[in-house]
Amino acid sequence: MTVAFKHKVVAMFDFARARRTMVDCQVRTFDVTDRALLSVLEDIPREHFVPEDRKVLAFSDQHLVVSHNIEHGRFLLAPLIFARLVQALELVEGARVLDVGAATGYGSAVLAQLGANVTALESDEAIAERARELAAEFGQGRINVVAGPLAAGYKADAPYDAIIINGAFETAPTALIAQLADNGKLVGIDFDSGAPKAVLIQRSGLATGSRTLFDAPAPLLEEFRAPAKFVF
Repeated sequence: MTVAFKHKVVAMFDFARARRTMVDCQVRTFDVTDRALLSVLEDIPREHFVPEDRKVLAFSDQHLVVSHNIEHGRFLLAPLIFARLVQALELVEGARVLDVGAATGYGSAVLAQLGANVTALESDEAIAERARELAAEFGQGRINVVAGPLAAGYKADAPYDAIIINGAFETAPTALIAQLADNGKLVGIDFDSGAPKAVLIQRSGLATGSRTLFDAPAPLLEEFRAPAKFVF
């Protein structure tokens, strides 16, 4: 496909209709019932957060790679998995949220338009810069994009009422849990057992509890990979 033809295809594509289809055929059918969340998902132009040559794939039911700048790339979670994770946080207006592995900032934009004050954490400065550009356009003035190691979180804006990890982790996100406010919630994909499942971890004082939400295949975030085990 030539470059000119690619641009013609993108120009002809009905993105608004694709967003409605994504919400109606993927998200709603996966037990997402939060009306505010459904409305935001339909309004935010997800296609702006992916590379030009992947715009028509922005609404597919798959994890979508948006950058190859870092090892194993950075991606947007499949819409239905992302939406279920956000719904589980039960956000209220003004909630302080840490968006870990924010990539180009689509999830941060959704959280901000739901009324959250978001710290978008990305480990690659080039991706973070793109997230800043998009946050200025779609973030409602509620997004602070920062660059740094994902597993370390971002203490400067802690404590957080909610934390979302955009991918799977093999090692416990201990540093992130420590940055939760009392009764704060963390959601992500636990890959420790080898069978990835979405989990919700909640802090209560010095104690934490967790529960499984649903099966959720997702790419492993390199920063949360367990050390290799030596076999003798």
